[in-house]
Amino acid sequence: MKVLVTGGAGFIGSNTVNYLIKKNFDVIVLDDLSRGFKKLVNPKAEFIKGSFGDKKILSKALQGVEAVIHFASFIYPEESIEKPELYYKNNVMNSVVLLEEMRKKNVNKIIFSSSCSVYGEPEKIPVSELNPLNPISPYGETKKVIEKILELYFIIFGIKSISLRYFNPFGPNEMHKPEIHAIPNFINAVLEQKPIQVFGDGEQIRDFIFVEDLVKAHVLALKKIDEIKFDFFNAGTGTGHSVNQAIKLIFELTEKKTEINFLPERIGDPKKLIADTKKIREKLGWKPESDFKNSLKKTIVFFKANNNF
Repeated sequence: MKVLVTGGAGFIGSNTVNYLIKKNFDVIVLDDLSRGFKKLVNPKAEFIKGSFGDKKILSKALQGVEAVIHFASFIYPEESIEKPELYYKNNVMNSVVLLEEMRKKNVNKIIFSSSCSVYGEPEKIPVSELNPLNPISPYGETKKVIEKILELYFIIFGIKSISLRYFNPFGPNEMHKPEIHAIPNFINAVLEQKPIQVFGDGEQIRDFIFVEDLVKAHVLALKKIDEIKFDFFNAGTGTGHSVNQAIKLIFELTEKKTEINFLPERIGDPKKLIADTKKIREKLGWKPESDFKNSLKKTIVFFKANNNF
């Protein structure tokens, strides 16, 4: 199968491309490199530099493609509050351009990179897919809107889609600039012997999902999309670790310690966020296989080797 991966030079996208190639898929990567890195793109993939909102480039990129895995989006909640127009244009409007070009090329399968941010402040823990969707940032709202658009494109045009709502992914290739996620920031701070910045008391519980497990969910979704046709799933472990536990493990695995600065809590940060994974286990047949400590160890190895990326 020939697959187009938008945002394939980013964190989860590049890991997914590696796994697709390992599983003998033909892969085209489309990325404008505004927030991704060419260095992360597997050399066995065909690379096209450009925006997923550019009709001319999409027409070329979709040639002979059977399915799309759509990662390309802006991902910073705080930035989305400062620049909502940027997020609606890039994340939503460009996604509609992509879907329209898929229609023209008769490409009728898409796996979408969604987020647990669609839930906002969850009513119940663990968070099931039945939780109301009440995002608290334009970023989260864009994910919610795209999921709805995908539903309409399935009903009206027959384009099949599966959306995966990530919880807290981490792992190799996470090189966002600026980096806003906890695990890579903690690891880099320890390796550079700089203070770790923690919002709140560090007792917040998060569902950290290793990227190697997450990419397998995408490929499994791709294989089962003809059977499932349209749906959305939480992609998490179903268990949680506190921020303080994560830091303690990083200290242990690096055999280094550094100062921890506890900052005021961020508005909108839930104290506990854990996925209910019953639906994805039963319907998609996926479950995470990685141990948190070993996953952190692999991530530390990556950042040690790429500290001056």
